Amino acid sequence: MSNTFDKTHGKEKKKKGNVFKYCILIIFTVIFIFPIYWMIMTSIKTNDVLLRLPPEWIPVKPTLDSFVRVLSDLKFLTFYKNSIIVSAGSTILAILLAMHASYAFSRFKFAGSKILQLAFLSTQMFPQVALMIALYSLYKNLGLLDTYTALILACTTIALPLSTWILKGFYDTIPTSLEEAAAIDGCGRYMTFWKIIVPLIQPGILAVAIYAFLIGWDDFVWGLTLITKVEMRTLTPGIVLTYFGENSYDWAKIMTASVCASLPVLLVFIGLQKYMVSGLTLGAVKG
Repeated sequence: MSNTFDKTHGKEKKKKGNVFKYCILIIFTVIFIFPIYWMIMTSIKTNDVLLRLPPEWIPVKPTLDSFVRVLSDLKFLTFYKNSIIVSAGSTILAILLAMHASYAFSRFKFAGSKILQLAFLSTQMFPQVALMIALYSLYKNLGLLDTYTALILACTTIALPLSTWILKGFYDTIPTSLEEAAAIDGCGRYMTFWKIIVPLIQPGILAVAIYAFLIGWDDFVWGLTLITKVEMRTLTPGIVLTYFGENSYDWAKIMTASVCASLPVLLVFIGLQKYMVSGLTLGAVKG
């Protein structure tokens, strides 16, 4: 009788614990999702409706006028094009550099290599603002201000340390016997690298590509600091400097621009998040 009571009591206690966990998860989910929901709802309202109290949680008369205005704005389309160029360029450059740097860290052991790896990764601890003055002075002396090159290099600088660390974990899992066998068959090191090693780390490359793309697409600091020409601005600083006025804000247009800017990131992350998570996990665990 006592054992039955203990089992029943234990099940009820476990059930209550699960209910509590789910309630906490639901609360945090709502907290994280609500800003996205409100951004979307705001984008399909007019400004006079936005200022009403109490607010309309669900638009009574939704409108797409703000989308028409934003998507017909040549400035916004220019910002979009610039963000695509910078994000694609920094992603490709970060992948190429990380693939070679991480391979070198994994395969070539030399005095101080571990210290160098830690120093390389420790740059992630510094905020972007700490690097701003140095990079700004460097790019100014090189004549790279107001160019795509400056933004691509800056975003690559931020994405490269973690990208290298991720890929190194994948290289460490590949036995050197594969490279030795390829060398016996007459393959040089570089051919072995591209033909044999790189195909084996494709999950890691995909994870790095997503990470680097998000760094480039979400960039605000470098786009605001290194670019002064309107036609060269990317989305984030472009939206802030174009649609935020001194005395009044067109919130419907701002939220519409934000929705259009966030859509590619949401689609990429939702569609490829399992590959990113698996890539990060495999690289961390195996490395």
